[in-house]
Amino acid sequence: MCSVQSANGVIKALGNNYNFKIFGKSEVEDTFFTGIDLIIVPGGFGDADSFDKLFKNNGDAVKEFVNNGGKYLGICMGAYWAGSYYFDLLDSADTVQYITRPNTDTRRPHAKDIKIVWNGHPSTMFFYDGCAIDGDPSKFTTVAKYSNGDPMAIIQGNVGVIGCHPESEKFWYDSYTWMQDKYQCNHSLLLDFVEQLMSQP
Repeated sequence: MCSVQSANGVIKALGNNYNFKIFGKSEVEDTFFTGIDLIIVPGGFGDADSFDKLFKNNGDAVKEFVNNGGKYLGICMGAYWAGSYYFDLLDSADTVQYITRPNTDTRRPHAKDIKIVWNGHPSTMFFYDGCAIDGDPSKFTTVAKYSNGDPMAIIQGNVGVIGCHPESEKFWYDSYTWMQDKYQCNHSLLLDFVEQLMSQP
């Protein structure tokens, strides 16, 4: 259920700095994550049923990797899956649907260029039914917020989650007539986020 466009966008944003190894729903070897620093779960069209199917074979291995100090980055769908109903990787926080939040600036899940504040700087970013992070803000580092003040991107220990899509590419915007003139490349923000996550002890 991972979006090929999201996965390719992540590789394009990070590929000059990192090497990649791709796995799917087939069971990986016991040593597959040996030497790996970070597991990235990109955006897509997942729900509880697809999570159970996709991680039937590898879910325990992913959790063990993170519990042993490996880093996890979830983007949109992957961010939701860091929450309590799925991998349960967050402490005193959970991922919730942004469109249901108080004072949200959108009630529709469809693609849009949404207002955010990233490290104190107002900007916009591709959104497709992404999550907000609800919880005790003293328990994590907030990197970006939505316009209503909800955390959109956080780092908590060795886990990072991002509700929007900094990996988006121009053709994503060109697919929607209402966004064709709104694209700005946010790949450097994603790289900075990963560098910050990787620097966590």
